[in-house]
Amino acid sequence: MADAKLIDGRAFAVGLRHRVAKGVAELVATGGPKPGLATILVGADPASQVYVRSKGKLAAELGMASFDYRLAAETTEAELLALIAKLNGDPAINGILVQLPLPKHIDTSHVLLAVDPAKDVDGFHPINVGRLGSIVSGAPLDFPVPCTPLGVSMLLQDALGSLSGRHAVVIGRSNLVGRPVAQLLLRADCTVTITHSRTRDLPGLCRQADIVVVAIGKREFVRGDWIKPGAAVIDVGINRIVAAAGRTRLVGDAAFAEILPVAGYLTPVPGGVGPMTVACLMFNTLQAARRAAGLKVV
Repeated sequence: MADAKLIDGRAFAVGLRHRVAKGVAELVATGGPKPGLATILVGADPASQVYVRSKGKLAAELGMASFDYRLAAETTEAELLALIAKLNGDPAINGILVQLPLPKHIDTSHVLLAVDPAKDVDGFHPINVGRLGSIVSGAPLDFPVPCTPLGVSMLLQDALGSLSGRHAVVIGRSNLVGRPVAQLLLRADCTVTITHSRTRDLPGLCRQADIVVVAIGKREFVRGDWIKPGAAVIDVGINRIVAAAGRTRLVGDAAFAEILPVAGYLTPVPGGVGPMTVACLMFNTLQAARRAAGLKVV
């Protein structure tokens, strides 16, 4: 049996960004609003600064308006909520992204709840979570969907075509990845099994799956002998490990070398799901702008 076909998330993300740029240009050319993305960073965490800078830069490259708010680590919760309320009421802004984690003195749940659900391009607001949880098969996604799960869904549909009738095992039940991925797969008419740390005979369940999505945060947790020959394996995990000569490298939650000769499709780490997250954020921002203009999502 030949090795699995690698799902190139970088290439797909590039294509998605091109689609977004084209959509932005068409929206503006027909008199619609220029999509606006506001990013908020509280504190000076170096990694968060890089993430926020890259998101703002990409938004500008795709023809959007980028609004960057940098707040001191000492900013109070009340001050942050006041800024969010201001952005909620600004018609020039279609998406609001609050970079996490926030300082410990700020309640993250209060902040996420404060963002207008229509501008919640991360898809974390409880109203949007509830919409995803109640969506029926084939219904349009006319609300923001969490970016990483949306990217997983796009990659699977691009690789496999119709997902209808396939058995998907999702490893991990987090609100950020596992649960929304499961809801999107149900919408695509998959039969979905959600598993977690207390699931009995997890290897046996995986061996039944046509699709395995792993997002459990444990390096190389899923082994090669867990995978049904020809199955699609989507690895959402990102784990940094020490390699030769003290250098570090990234590995996923799936044992790549073991799974490669068994699976039909496999996402690498890095270069698989990761690049999709920011691309889907831009996609969500464009859709938010279209909805604000009374237009259908594309």
